[in-house]
Parts: sequence; structure tokens; C-alpha cells
Amino acid sequence: MTNAKLSEALRHLGLDPVAARVYLALLDVAPAPLSTVAVAAGVDGGELAGAYGALVAAGLASPAEEGGAVVAPVPPTAGLEILARHRAAEVEESRIAVGGAFESFRRQRLAAYNDDLVEVVTGDAVGTRIRQAWASAREQIRQFESPPYFPLPGATQDALATLARGVIQRVVYSRASLEQPGHLQEVIEPCVRAGEQARVLPSVPVKLVIIDEAYALVSLSIKEADVHNSMLVVQPCGLLSALMALFEQSWQSALPFEGRTTRPGGLHPADRRLLWLLAGGASDDVIARELGISRRTLFRRLQVLMARSGAANRFQLALQAQRNGWL
Repeated sequence: MTNAKLSEALRHLGLDPVAARVYLALLDVAPAPLSTVAVAAGVDGGELAGAYGALVAAGLASPAEEGGAVVAPVPPTAGLEILARHRAAEVEESRIAVGGAFESFRRQRLAAYNDDLVEVVTGDAVGTRIRQAWASAREQIRQFESPPYFPLPGATQDALATLARGVIQRVVYSRASLEQPGHLQEVIEPCVRAGEQARVLPSVPVKLVIIDEAYALVSLSIKEADVHNSMLVVQPCGLLSALMALFEQSWQSALPFEGRTTRPGGLHPADRRLLWLLAGGASDDVIARELGISRRTLFRRLQVLMARSGAANRFQLALQAQRNGWL
């Protein structure tokens, strides 16, 4: 590691540049008297006392005894662990303090104006707030997903990173989401494979993201006018409670997108994908496009599945697929 990188690492641990310089000198000349370390670091007695004391407090150097005894660096593992815990505790205390100050501000504003419960976000700020929302989730994200989509590069990677952190992600997709070219293969299926719980409805009542039980993002998208650059941020209030209840009600009535990771009854993965699209209400053209097959091949595979399940039509096939655990 270069001296510059080591100095930067020490800065992140809360040590100032002088202390970092003394530590580098300590690694270079120790064991040696403290006066020798000071000369190597290019610091005078006044700066040396504070800088070396910071190293000792951080568990990176041995205490300097009276009488010019030699000093040396010490194994950093224990000291750095203690320092890291102190830093984590400081950050948590800061988070609590800032959060408490904001809550005090919010209560005062609520009492005076009652106008901070819903915030309107527009333009480029929409993408920033969406990214902040995903990064801030701790337990669960609930989402209604439907086009039109805000152009946000890396959104799928953000969702996958959130799942990797152990955050539960439940999404109800509209049929239009499945029909969006490439969206199923490039966005939905990677998230489902990563652990997302996905269900499908013919349509969703609103484009919505609920972060834990802290706040919700409500899109003001208008598909017909191709407007997708406005969003509401709803803070805890009766409206947020209503949005959470709306999601849970819709979740109960939605069709599971994927129920099992194995192939129940030897069902081919491509046939399962066909059934997901069929149950979601996708058209024949969309299903054929997503599977990369012709309409004739699609009809033939549907006939085979209908015969296998004893279904007389596509509606019965979707019901039988759900009952048989094929979805």
C-alpha cells in the first residue's frame, strides 16, 4: 500500500494528517526513541505530543515512557476494532440526533401548517430520490410496478443490491410490465432469481414504492401523455396507511409470478415462463416474442399444456397451473 493510500485510510479512521505522518515515520524507523520518530516525520515537539497521543489512543502505537525510551507500532487488530466500534457508535449517535432534530422540526411544522406530509419532487430530482429510497430501506420494500418508466440507469442493479442486503422486496407487476419489450428478461426475472417476491395483476391502481413503514413514493406518471418526471413523497400519515393497506389488499389478490425454484412435475422452465405470461394476461404476440418462438409453436405448446392439465381453455389452464404449483 502506498503512503498516500495509507494516509487516506488513517484519515477515514479519524486520524488527522499529522498523526498519519507520525505513524508512517513510526513504521519506517521504529523501534526508536520518540525524538527520532519526530525528526523522521518532520514535526516539532508541540505537534508530536498530540499526534502520537492520538496513535496511542487508537491502539496503533505503544505508550511513550518518560526518559526517551524507544517506541514502536503495535499490532493494529484490537485497536482498530475498538476504534471502528467507537466510530460506528458516533455515527449512530449522529443519526439519532439528526433524526430527532428533524422529527422535532416536522412536529412543529405540522402543528403550524400541516403541509409537510406530502412533498412534490420533479425533474432530475426524481431519480436521486428513488436511489436514496432504495439505499435507505432496512426491512422491506413494497412496490406497484407499471410503465411508463423514469429513465434511471442502474435501477436494476440498485434493486439487486438491496436484495443482497437482505431487504425483503415484494412487487406487484402490471400486465403492461410483462409486455414491455425486454423488461421481463432484463429486469423482472433477474430480481426474482435474486429473491424478489413477485406477483402479477392485469393492472395496478398507482405506481408506488413503500420504504419500510417510513414513507412512500407515488409516481404522477401519465402514460397517455408520456409524463414520467413527477413524484409525491408521502410521510407517515393517514394517506401512507391507506397506501400500505391498498398494497396488501392487491398483493392478496395478485397471481404469484414464481412459486418454486424446482421444476414441479418435470415442467420445463420455458413452459413455466409461458404460463407466467399467460396468467399475467400477456397477448400471444408478447408471449411469442418473450419466448423467442413463432405463434404456431406457441399454440402447439399451449395445446400440450392444456391436454396435460385437463384444461378446456386458456383461463382453465391458468387456474390449473396455479393449483398444480406450476407458477
